[in-house]
Amino acid sequence: MSQRIDAHFVAAGKHHDIDFARLELLKLLAEHPEVRTTVAMDFSNLDRIVECRFLVTYTCDVMPSLEETAALRKFVEGGGRWLALHGTNSILRFTKDGVDCPDDRPDVMELLGTQFRAHPPIAPFLVEVCRNDDALTTGLSDFEVVDELYLSEVRAPIDILLQARFDGRTERFTKKDWPDAIAPILYRRRLGKGEIVYNTLGHCRGHFDLVELTPFYPHPERGAWDYPVYYELLRRGLRWAKAEVRSSGWVDK
Repeated sequence: MSQRIDAHFVAAGKHHDIDFARLELLKLLAEHPEVRTTVAMDFSNLDRIVECRFLVTYTCDVMPSLEETAALRKFVEGGGRWLALHGTNSILRFTKDGVDCPDDRPDVMELLGTQFRAHPPIAPFLVEVCRNDDALTTGLSDFEVVDELYLSEVRAPIDILLQARFDGRTERFTKKDWPDAIAPILYRRRLGKGEIVYNTLGHCRGHFDLVELTPFYPHPERGAWDYPVYYELLRRGLRWAKAEVRSSGWVDK
């Protein structure tokens, strides 16, 4: 008989259809009836987080405080698991020279392992499988997806499972030049007894999610959410978060 598993889900941020992502992820969590999930818009409920087996985040430009970051590190190092998605590692500042992603929170970025710095215009790109021996990617082949290609700086040791390549400029951002860049798409970040799995795919935007620039965004974007392989990756990520999977393979119940 399965036992109850507690989870906490932070879904919030700018310039994305958070309602859509929240609903889709809650539907995936509901495929596991033993998982009981609380939902929040920030990281302030530390008492709840430490009660949980795992944390899921889909955010953009939402940073935990210094105290919250220290508690999140302690949570992971003590054996917790954190499934971080899309913009969790993003800080955005709009300037006359483009979107800046300042190094204001090195504590958060070192904990996560990367910091988002730019992306080219949404377009198709190839995602390469780096590790076929990991349970999160076993059986997958390279695939093409239309999404935001997150170009990030690595801030701590990570184990890249999926990656993409980019050689060019990102004109909308202050960091514009990316010669021969390797973009981590899916990776593991081990800390103490616990672990973070980060998946940078999953951009989404609806008609009313960019009101700072336009009251009505004419072309909704669903990015990787339009692809079955992304849902497969999310399902595997949630099974890993439940502690059913290690890098060596799935753990039978």
